Amino acid sequence: MAQVSPATSAIEHRPWQEALAPYARPHVGRSALDLATSVVPYLALSVGMYLLLGVSYPLALVLAVPATGFLLRTYVVFHDCAHGSFLPSKRGNAWLGTALGLLVFTPFVRWRHDHAVHHATSGDLDRRGVGDLPTITVAEYGALSPRRRLAYRLFRNPAVMFGLGPVVAMIVGPRIPARNARPRMRRSVIGTDIALAVLVGGLCWLVGWREYVMVALPPALLAGAAGIWLFYVQHQFEDAYWQSTPDWNYADAALRGSSYLKLAKPLQFFTGNIGLHHIHHLNARIPNYNLQRAHDENPIFHGVPTLSLWQALRAVRLKLWDEDRGRLVTFADGDKPQ
Repeated sequence: MAQVSPATSAIEHRPWQEALAPYARPHVGRSALDLATSVVPYLALSVGMYLLLGVSYPLALVLAVPATGFLLRTYVVFHDCAHGSFLPSKRGNAWLGTALGLLVFTPFVRWRHDHAVHHATSGDLDRRGVGDLPTITVAEYGALSPRRRLAYRLFRNPAVMFGLGPVVAMIVGPRIPARNARPRMRRSVIGTDIALAVLVGGLCWLVGWREYVMVALPPALLAGAAGIWLFYVQHQFEDAYWQSTPDWNYADAALRGSSYLKLAKPLQFFTGNIGLHHIHHLNARIPNYNLQRAHDENPIFHGVPTLSLWQALRAVRLKLWDEDRGRLVTFADGDKPQ
């Protein structure tokens, strides 16, 4: 169970707003270092994988492991650009985010919109469905038909979420504009699709399509699975926060509904400090490299829900929100009487 202080819910709006303001200032030099320790190693390792194809593909796959970590770190930089927190310039964030979107196969403008909705509605039971992981309550699950129950069970199965999930979330889903998408979102998707067709087509022509797939696909799928897991544990833990709109509070949703995932330093590096998710949700304008300092220097944030790696791995078994018990439960627990 996540560790959380009862005093957390009493934190008022103004103290955290003032406390975090000094950290919401991107530094160009520090951001450049982030790029140099994410995009550059990923591209270099990709080239290394290609060069090793003629020697041994299993050996090339060994390089796919660190490449996965650097691609995941690149995604965090892309994510910061979407929040306008990575560079001082709004235009600079947009241009860099759009370029990085090609590396992570994601249309920048549409993802920025969906992720902003996630931040504005996280933990709100009445506003689920955009930019979040579909979660239903025990009562809603009980009202489903057998067929829809099976569909939900399959969706929440780890093999589907982390196996097929990256294919849908990174490769297939972002290629398709929503039917009701506004013109700007539609242009974002179509423009990214065209740019990717040119980029990937050019690389396939240059090195061969089999070689491209053998190099690009393993890190993309592994990084996608890790990214989905991170997104899961950031809001899907036993003592998570879900409230109906009238009772929903932004600060409580961040401090009680966003976990502090404490990872070993190498894992924290590759995940770009995104495990400090409570700080990120309180102020999304803080660049990733300032999150740990913001947490450490402000004791007001030390009582937030904290997960170890083992606790985060075990959180995957939680499937339903129990409104009566006020916590996430397994399918088996959801069927038990109180």
